Amino acid sequence: MLYLIVVGGGGAMRVLITGASGLVGTALTSFLQERGHVIGKVVRKKKGKENEIFWDPMTGQGEVELLEGWDAVIHLAGESLSNGLWTKDKKKRILDSRVLGTKNLVKALDSCKNPPKVFISASAVGFYGNREGRITEESSSGEGFLSDVCLAWEKVAKGWKNEKTRVVIARFGLVLSTKGGFLKVMRSLFLWGLGGKMGDGQQFMSWITLQDLVRALYHIIEKEELRGAVNMVSPYPIRQEAFAKTLANVLHRPCFFSIPKGLLLGEKAKELILPSLEVYPVKLQRTGFTFKDPNLLEAFLDE
Repeated sequence: MLYLIVVGGGGAMRVLITGASGLVGTALTSFLQERGHVIGKVVRKKKGKENEIFWDPMTGQGEVELLEGWDAVIHLAGESLSNGLWTKDKKKRILDSRVLGTKNLVKALDSCKNPPKVFISASAVGFYGNREGRITEESSSGEGFLSDVCLAWEKVAKGWKNEKTRVVIARFGLVLSTKGGFLKVMRSLFLWGLGGKMGDGQQFMSWITLQDLVRALYHIIEKEELRGAVNMVSPYPIRQEAFAKTLANVLHRPCFFSIPKGLLLGEKAKELILPSLEVYPVKLQRTGFTFKDPNLLEAFLDE
């Protein structure tokens, strides 16, 4: 599902968002609503309301003419990585939803007489694979399924023919929110007294709170000098064992369970839980972005 956000008022922008029904998209919608923006919706199936527009990114079919003239496009749509087992069919949906969906969206918007001034396409720090050492936007891609998906995803996101559209690839770290995703699951485990480290606990986790992620996306729209890859992570990555202990302290729960690496079976665990990624938001900080929750303790207390 896609949402259209029409920003009214003096000096306002017209913004188009895909995947607005997800965790990040919902928060971004609220962020803009609080600032008086008007929301419309583009749906992939039957239109039910007057403000809905039909367009399917997987087929490129629908009311393409209504995609004309947006100031900014934020592309968040994609098959969930965390839900369900990574079967052959699931992995195909993960890849196709990102690569084919993005390719069709870029093609449709690029063919407009008035293409967007900025296009922000989500990606992930999984682009970097699993490695030790400091990682910045200049670091190369890694190995593995997620890295391959991100590489293909980003390639089609950059496939614009016009020179008017500024393209930004927003590489998301682990998004922390009690409303969904990784933190919601982990919080439940700790509240039941089942929390602890995963594997040896020494792998770096690169994370960002949901509110900082939304603010960073808005920052990208405003900063015309931002182009190419942008790491959407806190400036303080943390090892998984320290993450677990901090969460346990905040929740006043024990942290003595340990899941050995050998029990974290399957490609999904190896790609999402065990990789070590020490990623830094060099471009965000260079352009003056200030994090509200740069430290993990502050992030947990805010939640």
